[in-house]
Amino acid sequence: MESLLSSSSLVSAAGGFCWKKQNLKLHSLSEIRVLRCDSSKVVAKPKFRNNLVRPDGQGSSLLLYPKHKSRFRVNATAGQPEAFDSNSKQKSFRDSLDAFYRFSRPHTVIGTVLSILSVSFLAVEKVSDISPLLFTGILEAVVAALMMNIYIVGLNQLSDVEIDKVNKPYLPLASGEYSVNTGIAMVASFSIMSFWLGWIVGSWPLFWALFVSFMLGTAYSINLPLLRWKRFALVAAMCILAVRAIIVQIAFYLHIQTHVFGRPILFTRPLIFATAFMSFFSVVIALFKDIPDIEGDKIFGIRSFSVTLGQKRVFWTCVTLLQMAYAVAILVGATSPFIWSKVISVVGHVILATTLWARAKSVDLSSKTEITSCYMFIWKLFYAEYLLLPFLK
Repeated sequence: MESLLSSSSLVSAAGGFCWKKQNLKLHSLSEIRVLRCDSSKVVAKPKFRNNLVRPDGQGSSLLLYPKHKSRFRVNATAGQPEAFDSNSKQKSFRDSLDAFYRFSRPHTVIGTVLSILSVSFLAVEKVSDISPLLFTGILEAVVAALMMNIYIVGLNQLSDVEIDKVNKPYLPLASGEYSVNTGIAMVASFSIMSFWLGWIVGSWPLFWALFVSFMLGTAYSINLPLLRWKRFALVAAMCILAVRAIIVQIAFYLHIQTHVFGRPILFTRPLIFATAFMSFFSVVIALFKDIPDIEGDKIFGIRSFSVTLGQKRVFWTCVTLLQMAYAVAILVGATSPFIWSKVISVVGHVILATTLWARAKSVDLSSKTEITSCYMFIWKLFYAEYLLLPFLK
C-alpha cells in the first residue's frame, strides 16, 4: 500500500548536518535513503540534542536514538541504514554458554567433581593433611578429569546425532546448534588438553585414569568395526562400571595418596567399601539411563536391557540393586568403631533408601517425562552417596 511520510529529517553530509522539512513518498521501507547536502545549506540545527550522528571511523556512521533505545548503522557510500541491536552480543554469548552447558551433560560433570572430592578425602589421615598441597592435587585431578569427561560425552553425542534427534532433541548437535565439525573440534581439543595436564602434573595414577577412561569412552561410542560397545548391553554396563566405580575410586585415591602425600599404596576399609558400593551404583546408572531412551534405541538397533527385557523389569531391578547396596552400607556403617561415623552412615543411608522407595512407587512408567525425572533423581542419590563416603571410617 502506498504511504506518505512527512517528517523533519536529519541529513548526513561530509562536513556537517542539515535539518530539512520534506515529504517522502515511499512504496516500501527499502526505499529509504540518506540524503546528502552541503553544510552551507543547513537551515536549522536539530531540535533534539539527544539524537546524534557519530562517525565510527569505518566509512559509516552511527545514528543514535536514545528515546527509543535503538541504534542504526548508516553506510556513507550506499546510504543504507542497518539495524544494530545493542543486546545481540549478550544474547549470543548467553546462548553459547547454554549450548555448551547442555553439550557437557552437567549431571555427569557434577558427579565427576563430587566423586573426586570425596575419594580424595578418603586419603586424609590427620588434620595436617588438609593443606594447600591437598587442594592443589584435587584441583589438578578435577580439571583434567572434567576435560576428559567432556570428551567422552561429546564423542557419544557425535556418534548418536540421529538417535538423539529422537531421544534427546535438546542437545546442541541433535538440534543443529553445533555442527559436526564444531563437535569434532571440541572433543579433540578437550582430550588433548586433558592428556597434556595429566602429563605435566607428573602423577601416574592420574595419567592412567585419563588414558583408560579415554580408551573405554572411545570404544563405548565410536562407530568402528569391533567397537561401539554401547550396542551390547552387558559390555556397555561394564564400561560404565569400570570408569565410575573402579577408576574413579582407586586411581584418584592413589593420585592423592602416592603423588600428593607421597605415601605407599594402601587399600583402606573406606576405599574398599566405596569401590564395592559404587560398582552397584554404576550398574544401576548404566541400566537406568536406557529406560527413557527405549524409543530411539529400538529404531537404531541398540539392544539395551530396556529394549530386550522391558522398561518395567529393568526399572525395578535398578531399585532393588540400590536397596541392596543401601542395606550393606547400613551394616558397614553400624560396625564402625566411631560413634559419629555409625550415626551418620546408618541414618544417612536409611534416609536415602526410604526416599528412593517412595519415589519409585510414584513413577508412571508410561511417561517418558517421569522416567527421565526419576533418572536424574538417581543421579542426585549418586551425589548424596559421595557426600556420605568420607564419614565412613
